[in-house]
Amino acid sequence: MVNETHRLIAREDSVLVLIDFQERLLPAIYENKRVLDNAIRLVRFSRIIGLPVVLTEQERLGDTVAELKKELPAIDPIRKVHFNCFYCHEFGERLRTLGKKTLILAGVEAHICIAQTALHGGHNFTIHVVHDAISSRTLENCTIALDRMRQAGITITSTEMVIYELLQKAGTEEFRAALQLVK
Repeated sequence: MVNETHRLIAREDSVLVLIDFQERLLPAIYENKRVLDNAIRLVRFSRIIGLPVVLTEQERLGDTVAELKKELPAIDPIRKVHFNCFYCHEFGERLRTLGKKTLILAGVEAHICIAQTALHGGHNFTIHVVHDAISSRTLENCTIALDRMRQAGITITSTEMVIYELLQKAGTEEFRAALQLVK
């Protein structure tokens, strides 16, 4: 029997969830440029293949950073006070409206909002956490979060793994467009 958390990502059942890429938080994050660059790559790829995107913002941490927000002009962020996105009613409603069962998570902080959302969501969703598109203020906290999520059966992946799994094959217009993101 195949464990649900180890299946390949299917685009028709997936949503990209971007958690708390905010003005007051991102500058303090370990390797924040790498994390933001990969989130932007994922957003650009989502447009190529028509993957829905959900964006959250933690109260009192400012707006989503301008570099990411300009890639998402039509996306209204979900404002939240809870660290676990699932404790925010609007987050659950947005997911219900989309009707997807696989969440691809990117954002900050790995050991707080990412971990709590992944661990909670793992009961009803297949969760893929994008290792190179998440971080914390310290490398240690990020590493501990990744270990804990992995122990709980959450799939840890990378930006390029997500892109190629969702593409499934070469030689298409989508593939040619996506190549510009991975070069």
